[in-house]
Amino acid sequence: MSDAGRRGPMRSRCEYRHFLTLPTRWQDNDAYGHINNAAYYGFIDTAVNRYLIDGGFLDWEKGEVIGLVAENGCRYAKPMAFPDPVTVGLCVTRIGNSSVHYEAGLFSGDDEDASAEGYYVHVYVDRATTRPAPLPDALRSLLEPLVLHGQV
Repeated sequence: MSDAGRRGPMRSRCEYRHFLTLPTRWQDNDAYGHINNAAYYGFIDTAVNRYLIDGGFLDWEKGEVIGLVAENGCRYAKPMAFPDPVTVGLCVTRIGNSSVHYEAGLFSGDDEDASAEGYYVHVYVDRATTRPAPLPDALRSLLEPLVLHGQV
């Protein structure tokens, strides 16, 4: 299980290494008037992939190595709702031979306390064979700034 599957308090905003603020949409709310749990996974996926694209690594059309989600999870502390923006904080808690464990804190506006905390495990595979592939050096270099001290 990933670090994010741990029990105890959620990480504070200052423990995350990169932030992306995303708008919420009317359709993200559910019948109870808060963002539906499924939308949180979209926020995390968007933040991780934007980081990889902006860092010049992810080429989803032609890249020889691609990341596939092997595991994910999310736990919730307090609701968020449209039209408030969501700020996703990212960090990396483990870099393996062919996998990366990303952890994300989801914050409402400027809140210091996370509304939710989730994780994604990407396994990087050869596009042609879909067999696990060693992480490229360029990816490892891009991920280094996201690694938490004492992790990996």
